[in-house]
Amino acid sequence: MNDQVIEESVRRELLFTDFRAILVECAGDEEDSPLTEAVLDVPFTDLGYDSLAVLETAAAVGQRYDVTLRDEDVAEAVTPRAFLLLVNHALSSAA
Repeated sequence: MNDQVIEESVRRELLFTDFRAILVECAGDEEDSPLTEAVLDVPFTDLGYDSLAVLETAAAVGQRYDVTLRDEDVAEAVTPRAFLLLVNHALSSAA
């Protein structure tokens, strides 16, 4: 287990900066992503992210944070804020 996984599993919270980095990585986006805290309530599709990018992000978050996210729940999380709330709720429930 690498240090990043250990740190993330101890923290048990997905921070916006970590979420943004994972989404950018999974979507193959550039560092100039439109995702900022100012657009937390804007739908992913309006930000240029399709459902596949969000599902890949969910899979990466699940693996890195050792949490299970159901595809149905991820599909309902249509904004970055909803995604963060979903993940952090799952993390707190699993703790």
